[in-house]
Amino acid sequence: MSARHCDIAILGGGLAGGLIALALARHRPDLSLLLVEQDARLGGNHVWSFFGSDVGKAGRELLGPAVAAAWAGYEVRFPAFERTLGTSYYAMTSDRFDRTIRAALPAQAILSEARVLATSATSATLTDGQRIEARAVIDARGIRNLGHLTGGWQKFLGQRLKLKAPHGIERPVIMDATVEQLDGYRFVYVLPFSEDEVFVEDTYYSDSATIDRDALAGRIAEYARRRGWSVDSVVHEEQGVLPVVSGGDFDAFWRSTGKDTARAGTRAGLFHAVTSYSVPDAVRYAMAIARRADCSGDELAKYSEQYARTHWKNSIFLRHLTAMLFGAAAPMDRYRVLERFYRLDERLVERFYAGRTTLRDKIRILSGKPPVPVLAAMRVLGGFGEKPQALSLAGTRTK
Repeated sequence: MSARHCDIAILGGGLAGGLIALALARHRPDLSLLLVEQDARLGGNHVWSFFGSDVGKAGRELLGPAVAAAWAGYEVRFPAFERTLGTSYYAMTSDRFDRTIRAALPAQAILSEARVLATSATSATLTDGQRIEARAVIDARGIRNLGHLTGGWQKFLGQRLKLKAPHGIERPVIMDATVEQLDGYRFVYVLPFSEDEVFVEDTYYSDSATIDRDALAGRIAEYARRRGWSVDSVVHEEQGVLPVVSGGDFDAFWRSTGKDTARAGTRAGLFHAVTSYSVPDAVRYAMAIARRADCSGDELAKYSEQYARTHWKNSIFLRHLTAMLFGAAAPMDRYRVLERFYRLDERLVERFYAGRTTLRDKIRILSGKPPVPVLAAMRVLGGFGEKPQALSLAGTRTK
């Protein structure tokens, strides 16, 4: 079987790989690309969201064609208070993401339903024996080998509901923590896509990666009843389990995710340590790769490692926050940490989600009366107490 040749081969057509392909198509149309995806559809089965302040003008232009809905602000709701913030908010869907990439790339640049067996800095072999030769290969197939990281989980079930009457919601509710606190910090996330269609996600910051799909679906139905909504049908459903990282061995993590190959997205550890949020990092990295598109495979591999190490180093404060959330707060009291956080300055909140927290922000976040026991927080930050839980999906059940 003859090999396929291209300038850059991107393995994985999810958020990170897809955005790299879009950035290269926009800024380096002279390069030949090959985007390899194991499923029939690019982008998987997701609703991704981001704040306008996360990505800047260039990032919003890159993401624009994939945006399915946009709002001028959002709300948060906690037992002690509610707040409306004015930061713009956007949502993308996998269907639209798939169409956007296919519109930007020639048909021959996309290889769907193809599984990768082996990779190097300049080649990839598929399970059907086909070989891909490229000047550079970028592996964006998702996170692997979580056992080298510590922390907890953000897990969720989301359903897009078609209602029999308008829901009456004007803007997204990013966190509704007025619900019963179960399995750690629980909140409901609500996106009003149209006047009678709403996406409702039941989300948990949990010590367990296990999802009981039927139980969460029942809680979504109960939430809809409490809001007075009559559901006509469920038009979309997704579920996920994402790592929330407090620490770990970055060297071991990096070695375990590949050898001498450029990496991207969660496979490179490029996500927010507290929220598991990956859109801002995926956008920034895609733009950075577009600027270095003439690198060889070896050069790009070294660059991706350097980039990921810098991200890990710069995320130490966020990992400390995760450690306090999971190690110092009782599971049913974790909501108090976010309740206090959302009383802070709106610009600080924006910088936190964008992964651009300043020194002054860090001081402000930690100052005042803490929402967790002081001694417990000191033990966590001092490295005392129980060893942080290693992250592993082994034995995880989804129903």
